[in-house]
Amino acid sequence: MTSTTTLAILGASGDLTARLLLPALGELLTEEKDRRVRLVGAGSSELPDAEWRSRVGAAVRSAAADEVLDRIELGPFLVVDASTAAGVREVVAAAGDGPLVLYFALPPAVTAAACADLSAEDLPAGTMLALEKPFGTDEASARALNATLQRLVPERQIFRVDHFLGRSTVLNVIGSRTANRLFEPIWSHRDIAAIDIRYDESLGLEGRAGYYDGAGAMVDMIQSHLLQVLAIVTMEPPATLDEEDLRDATAAVLRATHLWGDDPVAASRRARYTAGRIGDAQIPSYVDEPGVDASRGTETLAEITCEVRTARWAGVPITLRSGKAIGEPRREIVVRIKPVRHVPTGLTGDAPGGVLRFSLGPDRLEVELNVNGGADPFSLHRAVLEADLGLGAQRAYAEVLAGILDADPALAVRGDAAEQCWRIVAPVLEAWRGGEVPLESYAAGSAGPETWEG
Repeated sequence: MTSTTTLAILGASGDLTARLLLPALGELLTEEKDRRVRLVGAGSSELPDAEWRSRVGAAVRSAAADEVLDRIELGPFLVVDASTAAGVREVVAAAGDGPLVLYFALPPAVTAAACADLSAEDLPAGTMLALEKPFGTDEASARALNATLQRLVPERQIFRVDHFLGRSTVLNVIGSRTANRLFEPIWSHRDIAAIDIRYDESLGLEGRAGYYDGAGAMVDMIQSHLLQVLAIVTMEPPATLDEEDLRDATAAVLRATHLWGDDPVAASRRARYTAGRIGDAQIPSYVDEPGVDASRGTETLAEITCEVRTARWAGVPITLRSGKAIGEPRREIVVRIKPVRHVPTGLTGDAPGGVLRFSLGPDRLEVELNVNGGADPFSLHRAVLEADLGLGAQRAYAEVLAGILDADPALAVRGDAAEQCWRIVAPVLEAWRGGEVPLESYAAGSAGPETWEG
């Protein structure tokens, strides 16, 4: 590396930094032996130098060996009001020379407030801004936030972090669909009947009421992460994986994405978990979790069905679902292939369409096919071909962080894409607020409401 990049984290004493950012930095430095980083922390409460060093060391060691710490130049921890331009300027002044990343590990409203009062002159040339979701609270606020950020730095220096785009399995979708003649010719409505993108987890609220109760499963997962996955699965194959080609392709798909039948009531479902058991743990009802306001009607399980209205995908239902406190979580992308038009007379048994399944953590690729043989060579049965792709989920933040430090925004959400994601879900959120879609219930540890199929 020709220079050391300064990573200045605003909100450095928080959970995000300790749980995700610093371990990701440790993973990255473990693999890239020539990379060096200067680390500056900032927060609203006093953190003595010894405590700051101890926290960084513990978090990095959770994912890396001690030798990695030799390539982290540990700068100061500053006590600043990160919601103000003055606080950000103080952090910038402490960053020193060289490439600078300002990582806002803060609530989005705090980030927006800080940036609103900054000017381009406050930031050194080439400064990169990284911020966590959600990017706005609706399409209009996302557009306003984009205007604020783009007034400070060019779009390609803005990193709207979506760690799902760093998941190796999501990136493997690109290779699987474009680099295999088995799949590339069939990747359209002519051969694909439906696509399901699901991210269900067994975890309950886990003390996140402060954020989650105001967001719910739709905003927390579908509006952000899963629509980005949809874009990767359905985009036109880009000429290259450079940031401009890749993000042009995903943004074009999102512009063409609409709710199925333009009907937010028929195209969406929502539910909330009640008390139940997952493994050895007793899970309280969501409304009894500390910090939850039951009157908000926050959903913990959400589902929408979309259509990408292009020549490639028109007529193919694409269902996105995410839920908490699910007994047997399924985290996967499932591509359902249409059955063949004719099976030779003499072959017995069903011949349903094939299934291509990308499992997310641990990462695995499965192909379900119809084969014959065995005791009755004329009888069809189902076979599954599997490829183990490793524990890619652990690499997600490290991949995203590498892109930020390298000033490569390919795995970051572009401003126009963030706006489109809000546009897509806006009719659903409005219908839900109006009570047009019932808030169903399911016991923690179950697969969801009994009336839901699949």
